[in-house]
Amino acid sequence: MSRGSGRSSEITPDVLLKAYACGIFPMADAADDPDLYWVEPAMRGVLPLDAVHIPKRLRRTIRSDCFTVRIDSDFDAVIEGCAQPAPGRLSTWINDEIRRLFGELFRLGHVHTVETWRDGELVGGLYGLQLGSAFFGESMFSTATDASKVAFTHLVGRLSRGGFKLLDTQFATEHLARFGVIEVPRSEYHKLLENALQEEANFRCFDQDWSVPEPLPVSGSAVLQSVSQTS
Repeated sequence: MSRGSGRSSEITPDVLLKAYACGIFPMADAADDPDLYWVEPAMRGVLPLDAVHIPKRLRRTIRSDCFTVRIDSDFDAVIEGCAQPAPGRLSTWINDEIRRLFGELFRLGHVHTVETWRDGELVGGLYGLQLGSAFFGESMFSTATDASKVAFTHLVGRLSRGGFKLLDTQFATEHLARFGVIEVPRSEYHKLLENALQEEANFRCFDQDWSVPEPLPVSGSAVLQSVSQTS
C-alpha cells in the first residue's frame, strides 16, 4: 500500500474527486486525527458485477422485504453509523474531515447512501462515491442481523441495472469475498477505472421521478432480478 500525507486544509471536494479519478482515496489514522493521508493499495478490491454471488439464505431475507431500503435519505446518520465501533473494529478512520468532505459531495450529488430501516429506525447502510460508471464503496454498518448485507445487495442491484462498470470496494475482506469480491493488481485496476470513467451510469435507475427526494422503496425481488440478469 502506498501512502502519502495530505493536510486537511489543502483538500477540497474537487481535489477529492480528482484523487478518486486517479485511483487514490483518503483515510485518517483515527477519528480524532485532524489530518488525512492518501492510499493507493497495491492490490485493489473490486466486485465484478457479472459474477455476483448472493447466498440462498440472504436471498430469502431480501425477498421478504423485512427491511425498508431507502436511498440518499439520511447521509449524516449513515456516516455516523459507519464511524461507530463494531465487533472487530474498535476504532474508525472516519474523522471530521471525512465527514465534511463527503457531506459536501453528497449535497453535490456525487455521494450516495443505501439505507436499511426497520420500524422507523436506521439499522444499517453504506455510503460511496460515484464518478462516471464507477462506484467507490466507502464504508458500511449494521446494528441488526443482515442489515448491511441487504444494503450491499441493493447497491449491487442498482449498479447492475444502472449501467455501472466498476464497483470498487478498496479492500477485499472475508465478508465481501462471500459476494464475489476479488483482488486485482494496481495496473489492472487502473485499466478498469479508466474504462469506467469514460461512461455515465444511473444510480437512481429504479426511481421513476428524480425530483422526489425520497422515492418509493424498491422490492427485494426487483433487486435480485437485476443482479441475476448480469451474473
